[in-house]
Amino acid sequence: MADKKSKKTVTVRQIRSANRKPDIQAATLRGLGLGKIRRTRTLEDTPSVRGMIYAVRHLVEVVEDKK
Repeated sequence: MADKKSKKTVTVRQIRSANRKPDIQAATLRGLGLGKIRRTRTLEDTPSVRGMIYAVRHLVEVVEDKK
């Protein structure tokens, strides 16, 4: 049986367009599930996701959870 651990998550919001940016940055946004301005996604907080966010840090923002 799998135990139900609460995994850490990170919420990102796209704040800038990928137009006139390298294709790899647009592909990274798509990999994060983004693609339009103000779209948000909640993702599992893993090193690979953090690396993707770092690669497009000028196009996205990390949204703080309201608890």
